[in-house]
Amino acid sequence: MGGGLVQAALFATDFQTAERAIQETGADWGESHDWYWQGLRCHWRVLGAEDARPLVLIHGFGASSAHWRHNAAPLKAAGFRIYSLDLIGFGASAQPGLKQFRRLDNRLWGKQLAAFLEQIVQASPSQQAVLIGNSLGALTALTTAAFRPDLVGAVVAAPLPDPALVEPLSFRPTRWWRRLKHKLIAIIFRLLPLELIVPLIARTPLLKTALQMGYHHSIQLDHELLHLIAQPARRPSAARALRAMCVGMTLRPVGCTAPRLLKRLASRPDRPPILLLWGREDRFVPLKIGHRLQHQYPWITLSVLDETGHCPHDESTQAFDQAVFSWLNLNLGNDQQRA
Repeated sequence: MGGGLVQAALFATDFQTAERAIQETGADWGESHDWYWQGLRCHWRVLGAEDARPLVLIHGFGASSAHWRHNAAPLKAAGFRIYSLDLIGFGASAQPGLKQFRRLDNRLWGKQLAAFLEQIVQASPSQQAVLIGNSLGALTALTTAAFRPDLVGAVVAAPLPDPALVEPLSFRPTRWWRRLKHKLIAIIFRLLPLELIVPLIARTPLLKTALQMGYHHSIQLDHELLHLIAQPARRPSAARALRAMCVGMTLRPVGCTAPRLLKRLASRPDRPPILLLWGREDRFVPLKIGHRLQHQYPWITLSVLDETGHCPHDESTQAFDQAVFSWLNLNLGNDQQRA
């Protein structure tokens, strides 16, 4: 009888795994896997035929691969194999602190993404991947494209955030100023009681209030969205990872800021095409930044979605997907579904 129970349990587990593998929508979309990079656990998902062209979705700040809950299925139906990676510090991936990674910034995430493209996606000059990023994910995609354009066929930045896009980088700090700034930033973020602040936000209505700032329409009844954002923030290591991010992003090299990355790409004849997708009602990154970038770099395309905030992929999914499909058809042509 005991053997029968074991067999029944194994059958139930196999059945649940099969059911789990075919889920294409919702926060638990795709097949989940773990991959270790530089000794850290990295969670990722995949959906679609193995011989389809790879397309990688990169989430924004505070989110995870689950945030692409509405996009994976339509993109798969368009003929792509969909991948999504939880950046280090987010989602179900490792959340290291300052002692492990003093530089938790877009340079590190760009390297993580490049390694993911090579080792998991198996991208190459003949099998380049399409990168679609939301907010911080867009900056990460741009970083990877700037330093490893051989792996990237196209970039969709929805939108592209960076304080350096608001304040020109004309000031050249002296060595002593840089040292003083490093010490001050480290002291400030070490003293901030993030271990109290992060759980307070993650477990109270403050999270819903903060999240609403990223959307034009109400998200008050979207319990799945609230859960997928709150769950990683409730992990015991979330506060230390946030501290490492704050220090890392504040003290990152100038060469890793969006203006310098775009300048680097502009000088390369093999640069991938870039689409900027902006919500007209974005409260975090004003649309005027997108217009300025398009004017400065004519090879960049700008598409604007009405009645949409900072998360166009999640708030205006159909319009977002249609804009992406149209642009990819123009820039990739019949090679879109190339294996």
